[in-house]
Amino acid sequence: MTSGEADGTRVRSLALLAFCTVAALGLWFSASAVVPSLIAEYGLSPRRASMMTSAVQIGFVVGTLISALFSLADRLDLRRFFMVSALVGALANGMLLVVEPTSDMVIVFRFVTGMCMAGIYPVGMKMAVSWSRADMGLLIGLLVGALTLGSAAPHLFNAFGGVDWHFTILVASVLALLAALLVNLVQLGPKIAPAPPFTPGAALQAFRQPALRWANFGYLGHMWELYAMWAWLVVFLDASFREVMGADDAAWWSRLATFAAMGLGGAMGCLLGGAIADRYGRTTLTMGAMLASGCCALVMGFLFGAPPWLLSFVAVIWGVTIVADSAQFSASIAELSPPEFVGTMLTVQTCVGFLLTLFTVHLVPPLAAAYGWHVAFAVLAVGPFLGVFAMSRLRAHPDAARLAGGRK
Repeated sequence: MTSGEADGTRVRSLALLAFCTVAALGLWFSASAVVPSLIAEYGLSPRRASMMTSAVQIGFVVGTLISALFSLADRLDLRRFFMVSALVGALANGMLLVVEPTSDMVIVFRFVTGMCMAGIYPVGMKMAVSWSRADMGLLIGLLVGALTLGSAAPHLFNAFGGVDWHFTILVASVLALLAALLVNLVQLGPKIAPAPPFTPGAALQAFRQPALRWANFGYLGHMWELYAMWAWLVVFLDASFREVMGADDAAWWSRLATFAAMGLGGAMGCLLGGAIADRYGRTTLTMGAMLASGCCALVMGFLFGAPPWLLSFVAVIWGVTIVADSAQFSASIAELSPPEFVGTMLTVQTCVGFLLTLFTVHLVPPLAAAYGWHVAFAVLAVGPFLGVFAMSRLRAHPDAARLAGGRK
């Protein structure tokens, strides 16, 4: 294969992988996006609404834990793993159209969907890493941007689907089925290490090695804030917009503003963050992004009831900065890990990160009810500020020279 042909294959494979990731990860937030409609139509309780989101997180943690313990992301065919996960996830999500929204089976199907995400998100990142050159941060940023766009897409479906929440669930399931088929056309790059033998305890390297440990602690600080913001931003905006406009208009504009912040802003943040990190350094980008997003968390709640344009503007800035660093934690793990265990280390990272979100997603509603949104969102700032400390420690470690070609 000539250099030009290799470049063409690389571009086509990465573009197709990004599309498949966007399409499959719409399953993640498909139910959470319709929570306002379900609350209005079925009187869904706050606890039930929280469980619809956290069940996915629990399923993802269980799925990644199983995958990490058996090194599945390093020992299985990546495309087959992705395909089966997307197929089962689409089926589980589609079952929400069959059962009653107030049924406990909804929680079960969301749990299964979350387990399937363990075969999509970290697996997709490893597939992208196989094509990396001097642009690993940008490549993983592309995949995390796809995660962001895919997670936010249901809010857009929901806005244009009107009050019929079935539309959002149906579109997310159909797109996941399409991703399951198309991922088989993705070609893997030359940086796929041979499958290692089963090594009990390999996953523990993620916290035994100091550099990996600090990178993971930085990621935990980032995740403390991220999914709680993603889960509750649309509820916050909807409630705030109702202070200054009618209920129907508030529902419409809050969904569009959430998509703009999470999807468009988040995707832009991932791509810009990847390019900046590859050029100026992983720790430089992650510390700057976490400082900015933490400040947004401190400010956002105080703007409740402010003009929608101002609230939407700050939400977009928060959406850009809160996820600009996400891919760079994964890129750092890929650069610091033994090549034969990159998939496992990425899976461990996402496992512990999403385990933390189980707490923060449930933390926001009671804080908002008892003390107001300004306190609920301000508590989220603790994570990124601690994450800055962790990444400063990584920056001082000798192994940081392996990050981004020596650019810390």
